[in-house]
Amino acid sequence: MGLMKRYLIGRPLKSSELMNQKLSKTKALAILSSDALSSVAYGPEQILIVLLTVGTAALWYSVPIAVGVIILLVALVFSYRQIIYAYPLGGGAYVVSKENIGQRVGLVAGGSLLVDYILTVAVSVSAGTDAITSAFPSLHDYNVEMSIIFVILITILNLRGVTESASILAYPVYLFVLSLFILIGVGIYRVATGDISATDHTAIGTPVAGISLFILLKAFASGSSALTGVEAISNAIPNFRKPEPVNATRTLLAMGTLLAILFSGIIFLSYYYGISPNGHQTVVSQIAEDSFGRNIIYFIIQGMTALILVLAANTGFSAFPLLAVSLSKDGYIPRMFQVRGDRLGYSNGILLLALAAIALIIIFRGKTESLIPLYATGVFIPFTLAQAGMMRKWFRERPKGWIGKFAINSLGAVISFTVAAVFFITKFSHVWPILVFIPLILVVFLKIKKHYDSVGPQLRLDKTIESMEIKGNVIIVPVSGFTKMVEHSLNYVKSLHPDRIIVVYVAFDRVQMKTFEKRWKKWQPDIRLVTLYSPYRSLIHPLTTFIDKVEKKAREYNYSVSVTIPQFVPKKGWHNILHNQSSLLIKSYLLHNRNVVLITVPFRFKK
Repeated sequence: MGLMKRYLIGRPLKSSELMNQKLSKTKALAILSSDALSSVAYGPEQILIVLLTVGTAALWYSVPIAVGVIILLVALVFSYRQIIYAYPLGGGAYVVSKENIGQRVGLVAGGSLLVDYILTVAVSVSAGTDAITSAFPSLHDYNVEMSIIFVILITILNLRGVTESASILAYPVYLFVLSLFILIGVGIYRVATGDISATDHTAIGTPVAGISLFILLKAFASGSSALTGVEAISNAIPNFRKPEPVNATRTLLAMGTLLAILFSGIIFLSYYYGISPNGHQTVVSQIAEDSFGRNIIYFIIQGMTALILVLAANTGFSAFPLLAVSLSKDGYIPRMFQVRGDRLGYSNGILLLALAAIALIIIFRGKTESLIPLYATGVFIPFTLAQAGMMRKWFRERPKGWIGKFAINSLGAVISFTVAAVFFITKFSHVWPILVFIPLILVVFLKIKKHYDSVGPQLRLDKTIESMEIKGNVIIVPVSGFTKMVEHSLNYVKSLHPDRIIVVYVAFDRVQMKTFEKRWKKWQPDIRLVTLYSPYRSLIHPLTTFIDKVEKKAREYNYSVSVTIPQFVPKKGWHNILHNQSSLLIKSYLLHNRNVVLITVPFRFKK
């Protein structure tokens, strides 16, 4: 097992090597922007799907809707640029909301983002398999299996460390960007040279029967799903090389620029080509086929698109563990999420994310269209809260130039809230789980926080309260027979020189009990034996009742009570199921229900 782990994950890294795991802007752009950049493969298509319900004549509305999405993108990029400088330690929407609006609101933002990153992984790999099956329809029945395999591979990649995963992922991300630039460039050239017939599309401004503001808002909200992942850089600032805020900001601006170009390019070509979405072939696939035919270039573009969609899941793997660290430091999720693994990554967060994403893929059968509304709603809630938090910060502090910053955040807050509201209204059947997940997560956060708050004072050294002086020790040894294991345990207990040793035997038969007492007197006459008869064949009840009596009496004399439990350890793990492990049952019960010290004395089998 150890060799397999080393082969898959690599050698352990020293803590002093942490600085070598920091990201350059080039690598950070690849792993933190892959989610946002990959969304151009399905974001424009979501706009067209909504408009198609009115008719193909309505598809020209995709152009002005795309302009609205770009405006929202600009507002979000400049807003998160301000967040990066204001909160350089990371945390994004969670920290902004917590510090400017309130702790509960911050937890809503943090919980929404955790769910969003899980959905990022599920949506990305599902969309990636859709791209593959567009090129190879015969694989359509294996979407779920392929998605799960992709999640496992990306998990292993991330467990190997941030730098190594970034080095591997940078190539496909930049190749995807290059392939789309080529696709858009060729498409624009064909449009400019008149190679595309004007009859392929409806002229912009053509009146369309049945179109309404509601439909347009629904299409805009659906297209805004392309903006998911914009916040990831603000959550992952600690992963950047110094100066972290400067490098993070430049990466954010580069991501926003690329996303705007690619998104508007795909919308432009889908309009001019007269592309209509269908369930068998993605919009990008149709554009590539119309531009190049089904030749090697087409398959390269489809391959790069599928690869970037799958690898976009890495944004979730990069941001989820860091957000979990922030929540863990505040005491809202278990502290194990602050522990770095062998390769200096937060491996507990990575593994939890992978398991949750696989569960979602199985539940939704890998259907991207079912996951995207839930995904987009989950991210626009923290978008809105982050903008509102920054608005309150600027209004309260009023630094130089605050009015401009306030205006940017106000615009972002209004549009983000509108998108979230439209999703709730138009796709409630898909997004209602958010109304269950968020309150449930909030309750879990508060329960965990309550536990940590109660444990802290109990562990804290208090000089004003003197601890009880232990004047002696009574050791109780439950036994089940005359064996080398019992002899080994008794020899260990004797070496501790306790004030008193009491051996306890629980019998289910009175004749058996008398026989045991006689044998004991011959074998260990110097050690006191207490036999307990259990007519209902219960082992725990008579034993714990006796321990309670001894503990109560010992407390009067400031004596501690220890229970020493002999336990055999088979040479092979599966041998445990062949034995009656009553010692495990006793330990489990005493550990959680009695105020005694537990001592386990292992007896290891040699074969």
